[in-house]
Amino acid sequence: MTAVDAIVLAGGRASRMGGVDKPAIVIGGRSMLDAALTAVAGCARTVVVGPHRPELDPSILQVREVPPGSGPVAAIEAGLHALHPEPAPLVVVLAADMPFLTATAIGELLRQESETGADAVFAADKSGRPQYLVGVWRRSALTAALAQLDSLVNQPMKALIPDETVTVHLTGVADCDTAEEVRRAQAAASGAESAVPQSDSQPEPVPEGPPTRPLPLDEARNLLRARLFKLTAYRTELRAVRGAALAAPILAAGALPRFDVSAMDGYAVAGDGPWRLRRDIGFAGGQRPVGLLPGEAVRIATGAHVPDGTGNVLRDEFTDVTAENVLHRRPGTPLREDIRRRGDIHLPGDLIAAEATPVTSGLISAAASVEVTEAVVRGPVRARIVMTGDEIRSDGPLQTGQTRDSIGPILPDVLSWYGIRTVDRVHLRDTPTGFDDVLATAGDFDLLVIVGATGGGAADQLRCAVGRTQAELLVPRLELRPGGSTLVAELPSRTTVLGLPGNPFAAVATLMAMAPAIVEGRTGAHPARPYIGPLHNANSVAGSVPRVVAARRAPFGGFLAEPHRSTAYLGGLIDRDGLVIVPAHATDATPVEFLPMHS
Repeated sequence: MTAVDAIVLAGGRASRMGGVDKPAIVIGGRSMLDAALTAVAGCARTVVVGPHRPELDPSILQVREVPPGSGPVAAIEAGLHALHPEPAPLVVVLAADMPFLTATAIGELLRQESETGADAVFAADKSGRPQYLVGVWRRSALTAALAQLDSLVNQPMKALIPDETVTVHLTGVADCDTAEEVRRAQAAASGAESAVPQSDSQPEPVPEGPPTRPLPLDEARNLLRARLFKLTAYRTELRAVRGAALAAPILAAGALPRFDVSAMDGYAVAGDGPWRLRRDIGFAGGQRPVGLLPGEAVRIATGAHVPDGTGNVLRDEFTDVTAENVLHRRPGTPLREDIRRRGDIHLPGDLIAAEATPVTSGLISAAASVEVTEAVVRGPVRARIVMTGDEIRSDGPLQTGQTRDSIGPILPDVLSWYGIRTVDRVHLRDTPTGFDDVLATAGDFDLLVIVGATGGGAADQLRCAVGRTQAELLVPRLELRPGGSTLVAELPSRTTVLGLPGNPFAAVATLMAMAPAIVEGRTGAHPARPYIGPLHNANSVAGSVPRVVAARRAPFGGFLAEPHRSTAYLGGLIDRDGLVIVPAHATDATPVEFLPMHS
């Protein structure tokens, strides 16, 4: 019989079930993960892709997709990688959400593959719908399909399906994607399916309730840093996760410098001068020169490994060389070693960066210098942008009553300033259940940025929809103008919802003020140091509540605010360096926080 490996997908976010650990749900006396593992028990090797589960047998490989929650395609690739070396030619790919799956069903898929020679054989449920996460693949076909994708993150399974496939009608392949389906399966397992009540297709509206106190900006930020659910920690290549934060400290794996090197262009010398100059030369990255004898010197470049016997390096400007190739130190020049000794900067085990340090270009470079390229991190935060309103149009000519979407196209850039990666951007029309659908599928993202519908008008339905999810409303409103209608909530799936005002300036300004705290809360990063300076014309822009206004850097230090404010468009940011948060009743020269424009 042809050897077979198995990849069991046991991650995901169970967004339609409130973010529960779906594979661990018990139906008929065993978890759905146990059902999947039993079905593939005859395979040569099995890898489970998802959060680490210490209860599993040590013979079962465990791995996590990168980044966590990035979808089944990324999870399959992680599983394939874990099965190296000596991979089997056939691979069973299976989601751990089918409580009645059996080894007999997997055997039938394998039999069909043997008879047909298809690149992939998939199960179909009783309705005839293919279940692409119950299948047997030729490893070569699966590897080729993965290689054709530019990105593996959040790709649908259909992106992998080859031309030569076979579908087999099987029993026991119905999945459980909702709480209602789980209840039905549990009832069926106990023989009491008829006792399970049916749920209405539409939830009853939840009234918004009385207004809640708007939070001062600093209070809101601190609350988000402390209360937002931390992202899952995982190990990965540092260069791939700018915007993440360390979940464990980085310690030097090697010394820096690795060996004694020249700190200057010049000559490595041994003993007292003058010195006989040899013909060989030491280059950085080149072969180390042969050891020096007393009275010898060798030409050497900055960063080159100094030869044994070197007492010090003479800089070029401190030396003279005679026609007879004799090196002399110039009179009156200072005596310096000019050698960077092994471990002068770091020795193995030295702390390079503490836990909660943001992953920046500087950190990546510093870690690589001491032979560290991987680390345990959280993040980066992955976002979906949702533009709302029938009146908003991105492309094509405007119709009566419509306005151009002037902020949706730039929000990915603004989010990137804070290390947030935009995965998706969609437009939501004004429908009775539109927000319910968006929030129900938000579990595939760490952050949902929703623009518009945060107020209290007839079309502003976001707050009621958030209430229906039983989310924790962390920031109900802000004590800030513009931006007072901003809300931040955490869904049961642990996705953060940031609701921004619909006016362009208000949306961008509030995003710039709140995004760093959201990233710090989700990744556990240390809070960034605020940029504080005097606002020279505070009298002209201050009001009875804190305000956020465009500003430029003053040539003599501090800032000058733009006194003419409009939230309708972003023209006020042209030729400005950023924004300032102006306290209520501020007077000239009051210290204010500056939010720089990154591009």
